[in-house]
Amino acid sequence: MSNRIDQRFADLKQAGRKGLIPFMTAGDPLPEATVAIMHALVEAGADLIELGVPYSDPVADGPTIQHSSERAIAQGVGIRQILAWVSEFRSTDTTTPIVLMGYLNPIEIFGYEKFAEQASAAGVDGVLIVDVPVEEAATVDLLREKGLREIFLVAPTTTDRRLASIRAKAEGFIYYVSFAGITGASQLDTAAVRARVEHIKQGGEIPVAVGFGVRDADSAVKIAESADAVVIGSALVATLAQARGADAVVAAARSFLSPIRAALDAAARH
Repeated sequence: MSNRIDQRFADLKQAGRKGLIPFMTAGDPLPEATVAIMHALVEAGADLIELGVPYSDPVADGPTIQHSSERAIAQGVGIRQILAWVSEFRSTDTTTPIVLMGYLNPIEIFGYEKFAEQASAAGVDGVLIVDVPVEEAATVDLLREKGLREIFLVAPTTTDRRLASIRAKAEGFIYYVSFAGITGASQLDTAAVRARVEHIKQGGEIPVAVGFGVRDADSAVKIAESADAVVIGSALVATLAQARGADAVVAAARSFLSPIRAALDAAARH
């Protein structure tokens, strides 16, 4: 069964374009501006939005995204409100894929069946649950049954045997973590990323998006030489955190992403 993620990557491939996937923490820095930020990101060229579900112990994330989760939690942001924002976003945007990215604990507390039903009804297209490895994918089978794509992470340290298991279960796209570390770090070895992405792609047709270490237009273009899409999170989250007021936050989202989109498109034309 096809969904918006599959369709978007098919459209990108046909157009010869690279996907741009911004990550934002739902509710940060202003809960009331969340939907407006999402729309601004799409207007600035986002092909898919990763919406972070705030969690108190985000072990894969660096300080920037950790603090954004803390700020959102302090303002009472949780799954119920996030799904309401997705539903509101869907009232005017029925095509941009949305992936909820986070950890298992909030979903388990909310209830697997209730989350699966309500997320699907709200218009969520996929989930990336950092602490549910492929070996434990059955934990969230209910989500897959409701049509939500389960996105898996692949790291530089992932063995070929494990990579084969991920390819067998992967849906939507594979998220390649560009280095062994946490989000927001500045290290980026583009040659190593290229070699690894090419290796991942040898096993099938599923798109590969690369995140961790993508900070600006230059790094995005370099990564996009081999990847089907680039994910940019910490740099965007830090930019939004500096803005004051809803209008300024929305403007900051648009002005941050626009030059990255332009650079990716310019590189694709050459």
